[in-house]
Amino acid sequence: MAAVICGSLAFDTIMTFDGRFADQILPDQLHILNVSFLVPAMRRDFGGCAGNIAYSLNALGGKALPMATVGSDGVDYIARLQSLGIGTEFVRELTDTYTAQCFITTDMANNQITAFHPGAMQQAHVTRIEARSDIKLGIISPDGRDAMLQHAEQFKVAGIPFVFDPGQGLPMFNGDELARFIEQSDWVTVNDYEGKMLSDRTGWSSADISRRVKGLVVTLGADGCEVWVGGECTKVPPVTPTAIVDPTGCGDAWRGALLFGLERGWPLAQCAALGNRIGALKIAARGPQNYQIDRAALAL
Repeated sequence: MAAVICGSLAFDTIMTFDGRFADQILPDQLHILNVSFLVPAMRRDFGGCAGNIAYSLNALGGKALPMATVGSDGVDYIARLQSLGIGTEFVRELTDTYTAQCFITTDMANNQITAFHPGAMQQAHVTRIEARSDIKLGIISPDGRDAMLQHAEQFKVAGIPFVFDPGQGLPMFNGDELARFIEQSDWVTVNDYEGKMLSDRTGWSSADISRRVKGLVVTLGADGCEVWVGGECTKVPPVTPTAIVDPTGCGDAWRGALLFGLERGWPLAQCAALGNRIGALKIAARGPQNYQIDRAALAL
């Protein structure tokens, strides 16, 4: 069975700053902020939330169907997905714009400053979700605003259970819109910062949100995650990585594992535990789609 992954396909330009942002940014001068970071290391990777989640789910043995839009420079990305065995029937090409581009600078404390050009992603809402016998679940990850709103409605109408994963797209929506997303979805995933913003805008605590869906997961980075079901919280411990190399795409790797477990009917805490293991694998590799998963070692 397949999972439809709504979100971005993007090219990530990833740069490394050999210092700490906090040492260069003066808190009392933020009103005239003008900083420059020397980044001696730079590379370009395949990225975007839909691509990263699909990579993780596919590597685990699931069937990923990213639903995204690329621009005139997206031919290589489509070819890459196909070479990995990831379906591209829901990937639409536009000829008059660029594929989404993400420019990420990471400092020595693994803090990140990101600039994002949406490009073709702004037309992602044109592709529609329809009921299909082989599609078992879906996810709404950061995408164009209209696409996130419309795809959530379409998942609901089609009777396809889905995860609401607003990520960096959360600030685009007001409290009423976020409440509607929650009411339509079956599961919600956020990191701790996003979780606080989601609660602030909706007026609902994590416990409140978890009573409106099958489950809420709040990821805590190196501290593991909280799994909320029916108002009750279970702490899922972290997995210590072999190395901390690059945090880019860790959340997406985690969400691919979440989908893998949900498709198999696992309890939410078990899905989250697998997510923590895959996140630890990813952070030890550079780029969002360059890590390898040994399914035998994971006993999958």
